[in-house]
Amino acid sequence: MKRIGILRGGTGEHYHLSLRKGGDIISYIFENLGEKYKVVDILIDTEGNWHLNGKPVMPADLIHKIDLVWNTAHPGFSVILDNLSIPSIGVSSFSHALGNSREMLWEHMKKIGVAMPRSIILPVYQKDFDGPRERYAIKKAKEVHEKFSSPWIVKSFSPDSNMGIHLAKTFNELVAGIEDGVKHEKSIVVEEFISGKVASVHSVPNFRGQDIYAFPVGNVFGNFSPAEKEKLIVLAKNIHNHIGAKHYLKSNFLLNKRGKIYLLDFESTPNLKLSSNFSEVCEMVGAKMHHVVEHILETTL
Repeated sequence: MKRIGILRGGTGEHYHLSLRKGGDIISYIFENLGEKYKVVDILIDTEGNWHLNGKPVMPADLIHKIDLVWNTAHPGFSVILDNLSIPSIGVSSFSHALGNSREMLWEHMKKIGVAMPRSIILPVYQKDFDGPRERYAIKKAKEVHEKFSSPWIVKSFSPDSNMGIHLAKTFNELVAGIEDGVKHEKSIVVEEFISGKVASVHSVPNFRGQDIYAFPVGNVFGNFSPAEKEKLIVLAKNIHNHIGAKHYLKSNFLLNKRGKIYLLDFESTPNLKLSSNFSEVCEMVGAKMHHVVEHILETTL
């Protein structure tokens, strides 16, 4: 029986998100593939200490205890695993960098002809750097307004934030949205709002005899023609190849009224809940999620 370590936690700001993602993967493999794989919990605490099933462990000791690691923590930990010759699943450093820099992602998508909504990242408010707290939101709102006009989407940059998503149609609403982000002490994304139809494409490498297998267009909000769906799939495969996603990618798109397609964002870890969109698109092609998860594990092993 192969031993699958699920690496989660870490010292960064996504500690709690990593705990949740890793916990979901542990539960899913245990419940659906437990006869074939033994799941082992590898936790890195906020001080950088490693634990194996709750007991302190040195990374080098994992060589004899683990056959493969699914890393939901920072991709830097995968470098440690690579140095120990332990196979790992996870987000590449390049994909991680793109996911954390809208500017870098925008530049790379431009190279392959994929448009993105214009946006500005506002880092967490710092008094010494940003000036008086009471003037901050107005100052930043003016910067946004000078770059692109309303309406705007204002949301937290962190996916695990409890900050709400604001649709701001006026300058005052933009200020209020930024103010909410400051209150939550989060980095903020202000993005131009583009009305249209939204859809997602999931893709997996080397599945069913294809270099990049794209599942049917799912998570659809609006009616898409067969030609539009085919175009989304082609774009998703191009994005998958360009960013070098090794194991899985979910590309989220928007199609505006004039037929122009925008990439909204991408996700590198599948949602393994039974109610997820990934589960639905697997069913659409006569597969189960555990078939795809097993494929990812086996190709990495």
